[in-house]
Amino acid sequence: MSRIGRLPIPVASTVTVDVAGQQVSVKGPKGSLEFTAPEPITVETGDGQVTVSRPDDERSSRQLHGLTRSLINNMVVGVTDGFSRTMVISGTGYRVVAKGNTLEFSLGYSHPVIVEAPAGISFQVESPTKFTVSGIDKQLVGETAAKIRKLRKPDPYKGKGVRYEGEVIRRKAGKAGK
Repeated sequence: MSRIGRLPIPVASTVTVDVAGQQVSVKGPKGSLEFTAPEPITVETGDGQVTVSRPDDERSSRQLHGLTRSLINNMVVGVTDGFSRTMVISGTGYRVVAKGNTLEFSLGYSHPVIVEAPAGISFQVESPTKFTVSGIDKQLVGETAAKIRKLRKPDPYKGKGVRYEGEVIRRKAGKAGK
């Protein structure tokens, strides 16, 4: 039995989980999310918790069991607490400015780079070199942060670029002088 899959998901009193066949919808104080569970997996709710079970021990069922439980747990956590990813910009002249629900980056290119916030995502600029991507959908928050990081990946020689807070960049030695 999957060690992750067999754990019950605790549900707070402010969250409602509705299961209709394979469709799971979670509503909470921050919003609502929906998910369709894969076919052999069954989801049940009862007395303040959600349980995920599988019918057999086939390989595909075992693979989907823990995955489904983790995705539903992320939905419950997202509608109660939300998810956020803090990012840091390093480099001379590199900065970010918030303009409504968009971010305008100066990353050493000849033009400013503008990033629109997808639906369900919000940006918060803490300083010209530090900002946060937040929302209730963990996958969308991570994907948006990865797309922003991709605009100017951290350079292994000087460390310039957009990176996650706490990310360690492996530095390379430059040219050896004579």
